[in-house]
Amino acid sequence: MASAQNIPLYVGTYTDADSGSEGIYRYDFNLKTGEITNKKLVAKTENPSYITFSSDKKLLYSVGETDNFEGTKSGFVNAYSVEKLGMLKFINNVSSKGAHPCHIQLNSDNSKVAVSNYTGGTISVYSISKNGEISPATQVIDHNKGSQQSHAHSAQFFKNNLFIADLGLSTFSQYDFAENDKKYQLKTSYKIENNAGPRHFEISKNGKFIYVINELNSTISVLKKQNDRYVFVQNLSTLEANFDGKSFCADIHLSKDGQFLYGSNRGENSIAVFKINQKSGELKKTQTISTNGDWPRNFTLTPDGNYLLVANQRSKNISVFSVDKKTGNITFLHSLDAPTPACLLF
Repeated sequence: MASAQNIPLYVGTYTDADSGSEGIYRYDFNLKTGEITNKKLVAKTENPSYITFSSDKKLLYSVGETDNFEGTKSGFVNAYSVEKLGMLKFINNVSSKGAHPCHIQLNSDNSKVAVSNYTGGTISVYSISKNGEISPATQVIDHNKGSQQSHAHSAQFFKNNLFIADLGLSTFSQYDFAENDKKYQLKTSYKIENNAGPRHFEISKNGKFIYVINELNSTISVLKKQNDRYVFVQNLSTLEANFDGKSFCADIHLSKDGQFLYGSNRGENSIAVFKINQKSGELKKTQTISTNGDWPRNFTLTPDGNYLLVANQRSKNISVFSVDKKTGNITFLHSLDAPTPACLLF
């Protein structure tokens, strides 16, 4: 019975000298109690700061957030198969075609993967073979424009589109897949005002709304679909009105039912909770709560939606919260020391 309550939690980390980490870890997460146990190093690798699954969870992909892969000014991407007992078996790796890759995501049928290179300012697209092997990049989108330094921070596939948040250019871009040359072509680039620094984003299930979290001015921008374009309908702060200090947004996630939105603040060290107006897509803040740690880089919700877990990078701990599904608000339960956690994956 105890094992049936447990699901695997994979943790991507930073592996710098003082991090205490050696790569990707696997834990057991108890869906009844919220306890995290049985830490195991499942892949020894450098700076796997972002990790993602294939849809069947049989394959796992990680970035290597470096700038010296095979003597080039680039990072790398690792492909793994998930073996019995949750260990990871290395398949292959390729150049990320840009320095310091910080985000990776697969498309819905697991045939493509997009990697965002923060320092390099490029977004690389790859094909994936049936056995999970990742090909050399089939397309590299370069966002650098003369003296303007791009910092591509995340990219997501949605149907025939590829959306990209660029912190350096303060743009949110929509690319369409062109059948004639099998490449993504720029359709629209939306400027996010005040050099807000778009970092991560969430797309509602039907694509009607997009929620972009902005690192540099601690806001969320709400975009609503009109015909085949998006328009800005709201921009609001993630911070408490009385907060006085420096803070930088990091991660953003929708609840499974699409009723609530969560964002993390590094500096205020908090999770902000918002209720979503289902007609307009607009947000109303309902809660700000401490993450019980320092620098909440990433967080995630359990598959059943009953818990929210936060990776506090600087304080090296994972905080566990219970979720009230009626209000969306969260309650702190406990915390576990963990080596420099940067990404949590169920």
